[in-house]
Amino acid sequence: MSDFQYMSASALDEAAAKVKGAQDGSLLAGGMTLLPAIKLGLSSPSDLVDLSGVEDLGGIDVEGGSVTIGAMTTHAAVAGSSEIATAIPALAALASGIGDPQVRNRGTIGGSIANNDPSADYPAACLALGATINTDQRSIAADDFFTGLFETALGEGEIITSVSFPTPDKSAYQKFTSPASRFALIGVFVSANSDGVRVAVTGCGQGGVYRDADLESALGASFSADALDGKTVSSDNLMSDIHAAADYRAHLIVEMAKRAVAACS
Repeated sequence: MSDFQYMSASALDEAAAKVKGAQDGSLLAGGMTLLPAIKLGLSSPSDLVDLSGVEDLGGIDVEGGSVTIGAMTTHAAVAGSSEIATAIPALAALASGIGDPQVRNRGTIGGSIANNDPSADYPAACLALGATINTDQRSIAADDFFTGLFETALGEGEIITSVSFPTPDKSAYQKFTSPASRFALIGVFVSANSDGVRVAVTGCGQGGVYRDADLESALGASFSADALDGKTVSSDNLMSDIHAAADYRAHLIVEMAKRAVAACS
């Protein structure tokens, strides 16, 4: 494990100044990905700036057809929120299925989105719900935020402050998990409202989370699981590893999409 300087911050501008002033600084949210990466030698930041003391980065606000969640809000808090469970039940259910109790009580929504792991759950929710990622500098539409494997539109030192989700008419998330990690081998989040249908897929690897236009078109014509009968997804650009072959992942995308539509509420 490499040496690093630990720094805490009590305000957003203080955290931004410290990470920008570091030689190779990293922001520490829940640490569920960053700390193991440091231990394994996969990441070697010169400085860690802990965001846990920045009170403005927490909290949940449900108002006017929108759910806004502070970046440092834990998965457990999202899963246990009665307000979110009423406004977007699929989002609360998604959070309840992340990792194990230890991970859910330490991991944060902002950390998950900023990391953009190709098997993470929250990026699919952001894309499918048409979320907006708010930072200390700007607001970014989810469609423009996720740019590739472990890559986002965040600039150097830019800090996610909150994520805003429009309340859909219907939505659901279904995933086929790795039994050891509960990461999604394939996860599909479906939402529908007056603007149409959105279908986001995670767990494929390669290019990371994405929207499936073909599935969206089929469900836009008829919002039912039967509308996906006979649909196939190409395995050409999907990941193949020890957990699942690319063609199996392709099959799972359609199957999880069907289950998500059937579960929509």
